[in-house]
Amino acid sequence: MNKNTVLGYATLIMILMGMLLIALAVFKYDEIAGYGFGAVGVGFFANAWVFNALKGRV
Repeated sequence: MNKNTVLGYATLIMILMGMLLIALAVFKYDEIAGYGFGAVGVGFFANAWVFNALKGRV
């Protein structure tokens, strides 16, 4: 596996984790804790976006 493949898998895993955290925020935690889960999920999406942007440059 080269570096681009590893970054691709990392991007996929981070997108899945971001979707899971946002789903937890929406469906399970309706109170204040849901805001934290949602914010962390959006952070995972931002990191996945950076990994995807780095895929061809590393």
